[in-house]
Amino acid sequence: MSAAGDLDPTQLPSPKGGWSESMTVLRNVTVVPPVESSMVQAAGLLREDGSYCHEGALWRRHRPITTEPDMPKEITQKIPGRWLWGGVLWAHFGHFLVESTARLWALANLDAPVDGVLFIPKRPAVRDQVRGFQSEFVGLMQKDLPIRVAADPAMVEELVVPGQGFGLGDITEATPKYRNAIHAQFARDIKPKGPEKLYISRSKLGLGKGGLLGEEQMEAYLAAEGYEIYHPQEHSLSAQLARYKAARKVIAADGSALHLYAMVGRPDQKVAMVLRRKSTAHTLLTDNVRHFCKCDPLVIGALRTEWVPKDNQRSSRLSFGELDHSVIGRALKDGGFISGGENWPVLDDDARQSVLKDKGIKSNRFVESPAFQKAREEQERAERRARRAARRARREAREAAQNDG
Repeated sequence: MSAAGDLDPTQLPSPKGGWSESMTVLRNVTVVPPVESSMVQAAGLLREDGSYCHEGALWRRHRPITTEPDMPKEITQKIPGRWLWGGVLWAHFGHFLVESTARLWALANLDAPVDGVLFIPKRPAVRDQVRGFQSEFVGLMQKDLPIRVAADPAMVEELVVPGQGFGLGDITEATPKYRNAIHAQFARDIKPKGPEKLYISRSKLGLGKGGLLGEEQMEAYLAAEGYEIYHPQEHSLSAQLARYKAARKVIAADGSALHLYAMVGRPDQKVAMVLRRKSTAHTLLTDNVRHFCKCDPLVIGALRTEWVPKDNQRSSRLSFGELDHSVIGRALKDGGFISGGENWPVLDDDARQSVLKDKGIKSNRFVESPAFQKAREEQERAERRARRAARRARREAREAAQNDG
């Protein structure tokens, strides 16, 4: 593992600085997009002399997921002007926020303007497609700044290559320059608009996105407490950010929306996150909110069980957590988010089966998590042992009393 703030770009990007806060300017650089759709891809930047520019690589946790490519046999396009290297352009909303924006901190630190932000596609089949939320985000960082995607090998006249200031791993807390740039420039013209209590929901995302079983019931309880039930995917980024700025209390199912919230969140706002799966993935999200917003979010793990794909029986983004509303209600009340909550009921068997049916959790596609089944069986055995021990203790007490008599 690299030392904090290491200047060597072959080492981990660090939230302490080092090469993560550096800027390298290259001329006549070759941009090489990936040719295979996989997690780790040969793609990136080759200098004019053919050497690899390590500063342009995308790191995730403890390794780069873009690696040194071969020099292309043919360069099909030349891009004139001065551009900012954006890196890998993700179509997935959460990965876009955390990994595709990792170099935009440079926009607040440039000594000369750029003609736009240059990316390579994560998936080669996507080619040069730019989605609305991607261009809107960059526009909220700097108005009217174009995005360009190099889907084929290209020669760029001048390219500013910032270090990776954000991402997944230790760098999730981001460098000071990244956080400062986001706080200074991102969405600064968006005015707060909306209620003081907000629940950021996943209930309309559909079966392919994973989710929370019993979320609609929880939403009904929260609505009775004065919370707006908000479905961010139905709104523009600007509308979402206006809501997030206005709310004083924010409750959310863990997911990508909290990455966006963190970029405009404040220490005076209260944030609670309801976990939707048995996974350590939420720790990165928690760290993101904590370091950007300067507050400690309330993390509520209240799953009765988890339903996982039958052909891959482990917790993942496709699994469904089944909520224990009684635990959530008590945690939210204790945390100062709601006034009631002590008596939120757990779903009975009929309601539970109805939820499973409504969500399409069919036995030929999903099964209950083996880890939860094992834990429940162990708990039931422990409870049986405790009952036997209690009966034995009562019997021994009666016998002792009789002997004393």
